[in-house]
Amino acid sequence: MLSIFISCILFLAGCTARPSFEYKANPFATALQARQYSGNSSSSSSLQVDLGYEVYQGTSNSTSGLNIWRGIRFAAPPTGSNRWQAPTAPQQNRSSVISATSFAPICPQGPDASTSINAVNQTGASEDCLFLNVYSPSNATGPLPVLVWIHGGGYGAGNGRQDLSTIINANNNSFVGVAIQYRLAAFGFLSSDEVFRNGVVNAGLLDQHFALQWVQSYIGLFGGNASQVTISGESAGGGSVMLQDMAFGGSLGQSLFVNTIAASPYLPMQYGYKDWVPSQAYYATDGVFIQDLPSQQLLRRRVNGKNALIGNNANEGPSFTPQNITTEQDLVSWLQLTFPLFTNDDIAKVLLYYPSSNGSANADAPLYATSGESGASALNESSVGAGQQQRADNIYAETTFVCPSYWMAIAYNDQGRTSYKYQFSVEPALHGADVSAYFGPAPSNVGPDLALAFRQIWGNFITTNNPSIPSNIAIGASASSNSSSNSTSSSSSSSYSNDASNWPPFSMYAPYQINLNQTGGTSFSMDITQIGRNITEYGNPGLQNNITLVNAWTWEAGRGYRCEFWRSMGAIVPE
Repeated sequence: MLSIFISCILFLAGCTARPSFEYKANPFATALQARQYSGNSSSSSSLQVDLGYEVYQGTSNSTSGLNIWRGIRFAAPPTGSNRWQAPTAPQQNRSSVISATSFAPICPQGPDASTSINAVNQTGASEDCLFLNVYSPSNATGPLPVLVWIHGGGYGAGNGRQDLSTIINANNNSFVGVAIQYRLAAFGFLSSDEVFRNGVVNAGLLDQHFALQWVQSYIGLFGGNASQVTISGESAGGGSVMLQDMAFGGSLGQSLFVNTIAASPYLPMQYGYKDWVPSQAYYATDGVFIQDLPSQQLLRRRVNGKNALIGNNANEGPSFTPQNITTEQDLVSWLQLTFPLFTNDDIAKVLLYYPSSNGSANADAPLYATSGESGASALNESSVGAGQQQRADNIYAETTFVCPSYWMAIAYNDQGRTSYKYQFSVEPALHGADVSAYFGPAPSNVGPDLALAFRQIWGNFITTNNPSIPSNIAIGASASSNSSSNSTSSSSSSSYSNDASNWPPFSMYAPYQINLNQTGGTSFSMDITQIGRNITEYGNPGLQNNITLVNAWTWEAGRGYRCEFWRSMGAIVPE
């Protein structure tokens, strides 16, 4: 990683000031003209696609029924004089057809200073990494809706190699998938006054935006409908979705996408690009692309797109908090370190909103998942923590992942927009546990019924703008089978409607969310290394879906009220 910082120094010393960012509505116009002049008539069913600047040959997968293109360049190499600059269209290279059967290099990965000072494995990484992958049904008869996946990884890690085949197949090959890459860590998020004057801050976010412009220009060649695009992501990917929603002050409307799916949107502290806290790993307020704090801009509903599906997991916090908090003084010390701008009065307010009397005060007490609606709550109890430890876990979860999901849901519930909200509660429901449920392969604690329901929730939202699924899918084949085989049962489980079949939009007046959970199953022990605990999980046989409608505002002893508290503290956090 030393080379990254040497490059930073060389950049600052050797460049002359120029405009930070010049927006182009159609950066691919010249390339599209080249394609037009070539007379190439590639169609969505063809594996050879002419993009004007390059020609790619994809491959067909007979098992999935998908045509797949890997390693498509969507921007010029961000190297040399393009380092820390806004992305630009690729140079024309039409001398040969490029085989799109292998993934392109990933972007250089950044170290996590909170956990390690060791060198990061950069195998397969290159600064020249602005590529994407496309998955398109081979039997498409017309333009299909499009899912764009933005990977997570804390803005410093990850790549665009997520296989989208499973979720497309689970929805009868009814949409096209695109997985993108963007610059990470110092290459994507170096921020200072010098960087702003000589290049751009938030380069990684501009890469994402540029990829969305590429989709608008080219997805029709792959069988996609550019007017029906859904952007999606989890963790930093979900946070990236939130920031694309907020881009340019929410002034882009539906020009790049109609729908938003944000899972566990990650909201780190957000400083100004030339604040006293330097940034080389996270986005910053630049006054252009990112104009305000999410807690404030989302309140004013200044967002792009029209519809939103927003989710979080039941236990987002334990993977990020020290797992040795046993006393309230431990908690206070952790709060002071985590929120360095908080005064003693601010800390006192946090303790008031997160009391220690709503469950076990003993960290060694038996662990169990809360109902969310009554009894002990996430304030002091969960399947992975209790007492003061759980207080810390829940505080971090709510301020960093959960409350941003509430704020996003609120931002899309007015002015002709619609939002839907869910929580993934399958134990232990740690941060990131949902990804394998909808993209596969599902882990042993997620039954096939729940995985199918989850995938079709996403799929229906992508294709119809509404996440409602049929009751038989929400209830699950296992429950229906057990009910029909029980001769003493007075009614079949398929005879009633599940809440997810008529999913109500989220609003301040009716703040409902769908809780995705399971019942039954066979217990087994699992060692969770990231939190240093061995916990009990449940798998088949015996798992059944338990998908219910709950009040998100009163959920877990008033989560909605606590999120309004964090919004009021947004300028101080800052977030």
